[in-house]
Formats: sequence, structure tokens, C-alpha cells
Amino acid sequence: MTDTALPPDCDRLRVLACGSVGDGKSTLIDRLLLDASLARDDRRAAPTAEAGGSERERERRIAADVSYRHFRTPRRHFIVAEAPGGRDDTRKLVTAASTADLAILLVDAATGVLKPTRRHAFLCSLLGIRDLVLAVNKMDAIGFDERRFLDIAEAFAELAARLKCRVVAIPTSALDGDNVVRQSTRMPWYRGVPLLEYLETVAVAARPRAAPLRLPVQSVNRRDANSRGFAGTVASGVVRQGMEIVIPRTGMRSRVARIVTADGDRDSAAASAAVTVALADSIEVSRGDIISSTDEPPQRADAFAAHLVWMSEMPLLPGRTYLLNAGAQSTGAVVTELKFRVDLENFEHLAAKELHLDETAFVNIATTEPICFDPYDENRETGGFILIDRHSNATVAAGMIRFGLRRAANTYFQAFEITKTARARLNAQKPALLWFTGLSGAGKSTIADHLEKKLHALGKHTFVLDGDNVRHGLNRDLGFTEADRVENIRRVAEVAKLFVEAGLITLVSFISPFRAEREMARELVAPGEFVEIFVNTPLEACEQRDPKGLYKKARRGELRNFTGIDSPYEPPAGPEMILDALNESANDLADRVIAFMQRRGMLS
Repeated sequence: MTDTALPPDCDRLRVLACGSVGDGKSTLIDRLLLDASLARDDRRAAPTAEAGGSERERERRIAADVSYRHFRTPRRHFIVAEAPGGRDDTRKLVTAASTADLAILLVDAATGVLKPTRRHAFLCSLLGIRDLVLAVNKMDAIGFDERRFLDIAEAFAELAARLKCRVVAIPTSALDGDNVVRQSTRMPWYRGVPLLEYLETVAVAARPRAAPLRLPVQSVNRRDANSRGFAGTVASGVVRQGMEIVIPRTGMRSRVARIVTADGDRDSAAASAAVTVALADSIEVSRGDIISSTDEPPQRADAFAAHLVWMSEMPLLPGRTYLLNAGAQSTGAVVTELKFRVDLENFEHLAAKELHLDETAFVNIATTEPICFDPYDENRETGGFILIDRHSNATVAAGMIRFGLRRAANTYFQAFEITKTARARLNAQKPALLWFTGLSGAGKSTIADHLEKKLHALGKHTFVLDGDNVRHGLNRDLGFTEADRVENIRRVAEVAKLFVEAGLITLVSFISPFRAEREMARELVAPGEFVEIFVNTPLEACEQRDPKGLYKKARRGELRNFTGIDSPYEPPAGPEMILDALNESANDLADRVIAFMQRRGMLS
């Protein structure tokens, strides 16, 4: 066929081709296109102009270099993604697998099922692919040995059964085209069909269009003075004119009055269609909301369990805050518990405190605001999400939600009549959180001590949280790994927030080496209440002072993960104050902070 409109019975199948380096992925795909005489140019980025907006957005954000190739037969339109096979190419495999209906796993007939094959199969199942084709390639290199093929097929069938995937094994020689498009005459013992014929006829697992209606709202457009349109791409199901819908965030209901597309009004639109929907009633709908069917609405929660594939050189540290994007929804999120890491070679569950590049784990996640979702196994479009680093804006992980944890349903915020404002008024001051950060020995605690004495003399109510003091009690169970440091600051920030709620001027003196945790602390209190104070003393000066002898121990290798030596310190990007403790006394610096607070009206 040429690039004309597909016949009514022509379906679209997204295929992922993966395998170890050298197993013949490119050769197989080239042969598939060449022998079918339907070759088309390679394309990168978005797989096709017909792909849904949510798919394009996910691929763009993960930004993996995956090659997509297209061809059509009278029965189907194929979009084939070739994922690299290296050990460090998990990001690209996840990108391609997140939209694939079926995966072709290539193995070399001479070597059989290796660890990379097992890893690829696991990731495919994790990403929701339930149909696998095992292409036992390079059969010519082993003399088209039937027994060898059957042994490989049997070994992989056991693996597929553990992963709850369906598998069909096909012996191929991609270089010569055996069993790729045409039946091989050199393997008469093979009774199955060639690869292309199987791909044309296979009925894959349920597609998103079979799921309930999910229409994420990407933008709200005012059509005229009295009506609005809600634009987005149908993630799953079908939206029909006149159907009753619900907005899960608010519980408000209405009916679909119009469905507008680039080709004009339509009576209905299915998955992947870009539409603007007008409702019969004026109800609250915002960007990020999901327009849903009323009979099967999505779940809504602020905590859930998920599988997470880590994609960053910087490790995942439970307790650190990230930005979570799920469709058009965006909110702050934190991994509250890393339950186990998955060994991708043997699928064992391993204890872990951190997650590193290309590793996979099962985690609990809490979000700042509740989000709407479906379990990933039920709907890949609304069950998937990405995590974004809040400073670099880089995508660091892809996740698959398994089930909600119902945190919001079990805990409630108890309001009291005596408020922070009332407590501050009684204290005749404005509550504040003064956050001193800098290297060990920079002078943070000394300055904080001088400052508290001056504030006390002014009749102000204060409290100091000091790093060493807190580790004797609240945080005595924590060490000095990066993960422990993140949890250390998370706990202290929550305690500091309570002191601010009590109406106190709270002084926090912690190294707090990471920007992400300092920003997390800032967001816990009201705007204007957080003052980041960078005590900017050079490392050399801190080492010369070394009041506790810690630098000497660190240099001798007796103290691991010491900030500035073998653990990083991230200076503030835009602190409210920078103090030079090398050239000014602690007493003078405390006066500078007093003057700053007076200018800000924090002492009135």
C-alpha cells in the first residue's frame, strides 16, 4: 500500500524490538521493511503524526533517542521502535515500551537466553506489554538446529510464565530473510507462520480505547462570553456527545454538549483524538483535571505504591522532593519508602536505601496534592507518571502506579481556634524561620547563638535547632549517607515548621548540604517567613579551624561521607543573606541579621 488512508479494517500496532547488542535488531527490521517492499524513512522523536498528544508528551519529556520506523500492509499499520541493547540503555527501552503493544525480543541462537534478555523481558512486562515474540535469530550460524531452537524457546517460556506474558517463539535468520516475511525452506520442521504474518494477525491485550473515558484537560479555552471549551487528547475510552461526565477532583457532573476537532464537530472521539469539549453546565474545570465517565471514575489519592525506573546519574534519595507529572497533572512528590530494589537479572527483591541509574524499585510515594489515576495494569495512560528534578528540570524517573494507599482517607488535618497569627500576636512578633547553612566549622552555630542572645534581649521568643544537638535525640538513628542526610533535614524542617506555627522565631543551624532539601524547608512555611542565610566560609578556612577535629579524621579516611571532603555541598543559588564569617566577627554578623529582620518588618 502507499500512504493513502487506511482501509476500515486496518489496525495500528506498536512494536518494540529489543535485544542484546549484536543480536540483529536492525538487520531484522531492515529485512522486515525491505521484503515487504514498504520501507519508509527512519524518524526520531514522536513516532507518527497520528500518535496521541499524551504519547508525544511522554516521549518528549523522557527525551530518549529511540528510532521509530513505519510501514503498512493491507491489514495493519506498524510503528516499530528499536531500543538500544546496552546495559545503560534502560531509559530508551522504557520510553519505547511505554507505548508498545507487543515486543520482539531477539536472542542469538548460539548463545540463547542471556541476562540482558531476562532484563528486557522484565522491563517489558513492567511497562504493561503482555505479548512477546522471541525471535531466535542467526539460525544459520548453528545449522538450523531444531533441538537448539526448542531448548531456547522452552527456557524463555518459563521466564514468560513468571512474568505473566504470552510468548511465541520464531526461528529466524534476519540476514537472509528466513521466517521474517516468507516461510523458510531451510527450516521445514518449523510449523508456525513467519514473523510478519504473526504480527498482522495477533490479537494483543486490551488497548486504552477499551478502558473507561479519560480526557486530561490540557487547556481551558473561552469560546465566547458564556461558554468554555476544554482541550486535550483522549487518553482512553470514547467521549460522546450527550454523555454524562464527572470531574473527579470536585465530583461535579455535566453532559457533553459539543466535541470539536480540527475537522469540525463530531458525535464522538476515541483514544488518541485531540478534541475540545464543551459542557452543558458551567462547572469548575481546570487544567490538569480529568473528564471521566461517571460509571468508572479514576481513583484519587495523595499516596500510592508504584514501580519506579530510575533514569538519573544522581541517586534517588527517599525524602527528597520532586515534581510529579501524570498527564496534565503536576504536583510535588516525595518517595516516602523504598520498599525494595528489583534485581533485573534474576528478579529478586533486594533491600536498598538509594536507587541508582537504570535500577528499578517498588516504592511508596506521597504527593502534595491528590492526583487522579488508574492502576497502570488497567490503564497505561493514566497509571504512568514521571518524576522531574526541581532544580535541573530533568526527568529522573518513570513510574507505574500499582495501587493507592488511601493516606488522605485515613488522616485529617485538625484545625484549632488558636492560630499561628494569634500566637505571634501574643508574642508581639512575627514568626520566622532563619535557616543557617554552610560547611562544618563555617560558624553557623556561633552566629546563631549570638543572634538568639540579641533577640532575647529584645524580648523576642526564639528557639535554636542545632545539627549536633538534634542528632543526640530525634535523629540519633541516622548516619551520614546522602539518604540519611536528606531524611535528617526532612525531619528538622518539619519540626521547625511546628515552631513557626507556635509563633516563634526559629533558628536552624545545619550544614544542610543539598539545595533540594533547603527548598523543601522553604515551602513548608508561608511566603516571607523563610530566610536562607549562607555562612560563606571557604573550605580551607573551615579545615584550619576544625573545632571538632572532624576534618582531620575525614582526611585520614576515618570519617566517611564528610561534607566538603568526600560528600558534596551545594551552595545556595539565591539566599536572602550571605555572611562572611572569615572577615567579620560572629557578633557583627548577628547585628547584620538583626538589621535585615528590622528592614523586613519581622521584629515589629
